[in-house]
This record gives sequence, C-alpha cells and structure tokens, in this order.
Amino acid sequence: MGTPRNGPWLKWLLGGVAVGVVLVGVLAYAMTATDQRPFCASCHIMQEAAVTHKLGTHADRSCNECHAPHNLLAKLPFKAQAGLSDFMGNLSGKDVPYPASVTTRDVVNENCKACHAQTNVNVASMNAKPYCVDCHRNVAHMRHKPISTRTVAYE
Repeated sequence: MGTPRNGPWLKWLLGGVAVGVVLVGVLAYAMTATDQRPFCASCHIMQEAAVTHKLGTHADRSCNECHAPHNLLAKLPFKAQAGLSDFMGNLSGKDVPYPASVTTRDVVNENCKACHAQTNVNVASMNAKPYCVDCHRNVAHMRHKPISTRTVAYE
C-alpha cells in the first residue's frame, strides 16, 4: 500500500485558510481601532469633539457606536464615505466638524433608539421631534457648556 496522494492542493488550501484567518484578524483589529476616540481625534477637525466626548456621559463608548451603523454590511461603506469626507475636511482646513448630513443624523438617531429602547418605552413625547438630539444635544459632547457656545452642536 502506498501513501495517500494529498498533492499540492492541500498545501495551497491550508495556506489559503491560514492567510484568510490572519487577514480577517487584521481587518477586525483595524475596524475596532478606527472606531475609537484616539483614532478619530487624530484629525484636527475632530479634536474638540473627542475632548468633549471624553467628558460626556458616553465616554465609555467608541465614537462609531453612535456615529456608524452597527450592521457590518452597512457600516463598511458608511465608514468609508464618512472617513473620506472627514479626510477631505482636514485637507481643506476646516476647523470644526461641519454639520452632520441627514444620513449621519439618521444613523445616530437609530443608534440612540436602539441602545435606549427600554427607556424610550416610558417617554410620552418620543415623536415630538424628529431626532433625539433635538432635545438631548448635550449628552455626548460639551455636556456642561451652553448650547449657544458649542461649535460641535448640530445646526
């Protein structure tokens, strides 16, 4: 009896699986790292938002827990587009984050509602205004500063 013929395909298969596992690990690490406040604060237009977030009630959360979709298939293109927009803002010399787009505001609003679903059940005026931040503008950024003096508040 001879030895079974595994051929070179088995080596290629195992090598491909190993490369795939390493690639998925690197991508997962990169996704997590780029969701965090230190990464976001590396852009000068986000420094004020990062400082005020650090002082806010959601300081234990990453930026993208609020500012990006939670579904990975929706998050990837959203994050790429928002990152490119922020990068271009840095290149053009913007000093502060510009007002959020309707898409971003919708994502943030859905994330507020998802995380605070139990609390929302008891709120009678949930539909009084379109966005949670219309009433709760100070939760994540500039908690102790009047709205009129904040540069990170939505307009």
